Amino acid sequence: MIGITKEIVGGVPSLVVVNTAKENNALPTVIYFHGITSAKEHNLPLAFLLAEKGMRVILPDSMYHGERESNDISDVRYYLFQIVLQNVKELQDMKVDLEEKGLLSEGRIGVAGTSMGGITTAAALTQYSWIKSAAILMGSPKLTSFARELVDVYRTAGDLPLTVEEINQLYDTLTSYDLSLQAEKLNDRPLLFWHGDSDSTVPFDHSYRFYLHAKKLYKDQANLAFLRESGRDHKVSRYAILETMKWFVKHL
Repeated sequence: MIGITKEIVGGVPSLVVVNTAKENNALPTVIYFHGITSAKEHNLPLAFLLAEKGMRVILPDSMYHGERESNDISDVRYYLFQIVLQNVKELQDMKVDLEEKGLLSEGRIGVAGTSMGGITTAAALTQYSWIKSAAILMGSPKLTSFARELVDVYRTAGDLPLTVEEINQLYDTLTSYDLSLQAEKLNDRPLLFWHGDSDSTVPFDHSYRFYLHAKKLYKDQANLAFLRESGRDHKVSRYAILETMKWFVKHL
């Protein structure tokens, strides 16, 4: 039976999805990050499928989301990149927690996410060589480029709650987390991209052009894949969910 429990993992409110007969065993584990304005519960369908295949799945609530919502934040979208950086920091805390509890099987840990969660995954790959496999669903690996594009949009709308100094500092910080500037850090690790080519929220070209670049660096071409879904906007399809499940079954 697949169980779903609310737990604090590495200090982060999370759902843990796992076969109850194996809940205390060391297992390959996937940590899956949700998108902006979403919450951990929204990724249960994929988590259930992965758990059926023998994995433990951790679904954390990002800062200002779900159980961590704040009445002081009027619009979390303006804090997307601060949330991404916090996700990356907390990912290390979650990994250490799982290790200390003896729940990781031979360091087999995968990371994935949707939209903001996909951006988090790309950023995390620049920081942690211990990530064994990853999947980026409609996320951008071009962190600084995407930040500049969004800032321009928010400036035009006149709603950006950040000073020029804060924005410039953010750009500087994001550079060291920008996968498109350091693709060599992938080091042939299994990485799946899925993106709808009619995405009006996160540019399709960000992920596709990066994939074409990264492909030249991979010795094992089977470890890098890009799934393009024609006519699909910013919403994960069942096809994407099933293919992500298959990816981790094969590569984790």
